[in-house]
Amino acid sequence: MQESPLHFEVTEGQNINCFLRDGKTAAHLVLRSGHNPRILVAFPAGNSGVGLWFQKTDTPAQWVVDSLPTATSATDARGRPLYGIVFETSITTKRLVPKQAVLSSVRVLRDYQASGAVPEEVAVRAAILGNTVTWSRARLDGAPGYRLTLEILDGTERPEGEISSGADGRIRLRVTALSGERPLTPLAGTALLNGKEVQDTGARNVLTFLSYREKFLAGSWRFNTYFGRDTLMSVRLLMPVLAPDAIEAGLRSVLVRLAPDGEVAHEEAIGEFAVLSHKKQQGTLSDAPIFDYGMIDGNYLLAPVIAAYLLDHPEGKKRAPAYLHDIVGAEGELTPSAGQALGKTLVRNLRLVISNAAPFATQPRYSNLISLKAGRATGQWRDSEDGIAGGRYPYDVNAILMPAALTATAHLLDSGLLDPFLAPADRELLARAAAYAKVWQQRAPDLFNVTLDNQTARSAVDSYARQLGVPGEPALASLSGDRFSFHAISLDASGRPLPVVNSDEGFELLFATPTAANLDRNVRSVMRPFPLGLLTDAGMVVANPAFAAAGIKARFTNHAYHGTVIWSWQQALFAAGLDRQLARTDLPPAVKEHLLTAQQTLWRAIGAAQAVRASELWSWSFEDGRYRITPFGSRDADADESNAAQLWSSVYLAIKAPASNR
Repeated sequence: MQESPLHFEVTEGQNINCFLRDGKTAAHLVLRSGHNPRILVAFPAGNSGVGLWFQKTDTPAQWVVDSLPTATSATDARGRPLYGIVFETSITTKRLVPKQAVLSSVRVLRDYQASGAVPEEVAVRAAILGNTVTWSRARLDGAPGYRLTLEILDGTERPEGEISSGADGRIRLRVTALSGERPLTPLAGTALLNGKEVQDTGARNVLTFLSYREKFLAGSWRFNTYFGRDTLMSVRLLMPVLAPDAIEAGLRSVLVRLAPDGEVAHEEAIGEFAVLSHKKQQGTLSDAPIFDYGMIDGNYLLAPVIAAYLLDHPEGKKRAPAYLHDIVGAEGELTPSAGQALGKTLVRNLRLVISNAAPFATQPRYSNLISLKAGRATGQWRDSEDGIAGGRYPYDVNAILMPAALTATAHLLDSGLLDPFLAPADRELLARAAAYAKVWQQRAPDLFNVTLDNQTARSAVDSYARQLGVPGEPALASLSGDRFSFHAISLDASGRPLPVVNSDEGFELLFATPTAANLDRNVRSVMRPFPLGLLTDAGMVVANPAFAAAGIKARFTNHAYHGTVIWSWQQALFAAGLDRQLARTDLPPAVKEHLLTAQQTLWRAIGAAQAVRASELWSWSFEDGRYRITPFGSRDADADESNAAQLWSSVYLAIKAPASNR
């Protein structure tokens, strides 16, 4: 049965976002206002898109949606189907001059947005007929391609392409955007959610738009395809409210993309971006997917997430044997998992976990930790060049995710579920998991410890607050005792902790069972006012470089993608983790009281950002004595543009505010 059409709108900063999923059409329209107007439509099908950038206008121009997008279809010159949207829009400006049309993979559109460069092979010229301008091209390999048509309803087009307004100073357009990439199969309704979700229409809309039987999409408009880390974290956080079919679809999408050695694929190049990549690397025009295995954190997320479903989830426990025996079919025909049972595929990853854990488990020194891959500056969720302050050994991967993966491996082995898929050598290797986990749990976190005396911490906070122009008094007032301790965001190549206070303690709350003393310290260190901890009126920032060197401070700004900004899912992770820790029965009353206080404080911050919490991230400004939310990407200095719909920002469907915060 076909689902009912899904359509919703989100306005953030200078962007009007309109989403539509109807039949074979799934599309996200982004109209960007301001001095640099843009029309862009992204399609989950093939991670494809069409965009038109205009020359800079003398005064800020404002788009208005006159008629919402509706689904439409057409055929290309060879009679092959194209699916997309048609809508009408107007803009307040005297003239619009097309600067560049880009019709290709969203990866190509992203690159143009960032660098202004377009591959010569995909360049396309406009065809003008009367009051209609069309950009159209087949995909580089001859497959059905893309089309963008502007029909001028109000205004005049000049021979050089300029569109001038009428007497009322407005230009009105009818726009048709189409893609020939193969549509995905929607997940919706009871196949997606089990009925226990929080009633949050915005989050539900976002999750629905990004959910398909083939895969979950990381976010739109910029990441309309599979991302391993995003899928695993979203499935784990949404697990209480996802239907079993949806959980299994998400986990399956990760399993079928595993590398031969068991590494989790971070991202995929599909559609025309795959064609471009093959052409550049081998000189062929293949559209075979290319999987990126450059990240390291996903390798240690798979085991704890799949164990949570197969061992702890009521439906997962019932369905586990059949699920693990399911054979990877057509969806994995071009991957190392083709023809294998999912259980056998999972064992590949668990072998990788044990093999990579062995050096530190036998000789626990920093050089045996899990490092970023050679030649890469990124490797975990903070995947911008400065995300972990130039470090080589990330805190979250080594102190939390590796121990969690080892513990999950031990539990999966003990359960017997893996028995049909284990060779004797596999069983011997996996039997080391429990012992390895103890070493990693006991020795790895201490390598990231940073402890400052009270005076040093006080001086650094006061100086940094003055530098930012924010008040330091609330932070200083929360600085009690003779020392301030926290975990560094990473270690540098020589094993030195890089002292950036960070939100990655949330992973420990969700995946580990720390001692009461460590739990209390770790939560209290970050749940203090910024710039001592991470809390502001606009939310919990993901990094605070108050105690770091000047060069790191200069890179960790509120314009940086992973700087002193707020990521919605990191707040959700912390909230879900606090719920999990508060359910423990072994904590002293004083520690529980501290956790309850942290929970209430965090939810006040989450509640203050209700309007933007389904988006990827946001920044802040300090005005009139308080921190105020600023959409990320709305300022010229911002490093990038935030997605209006982000998969792991929809996880509030599964996380309830405590009664005192409702």
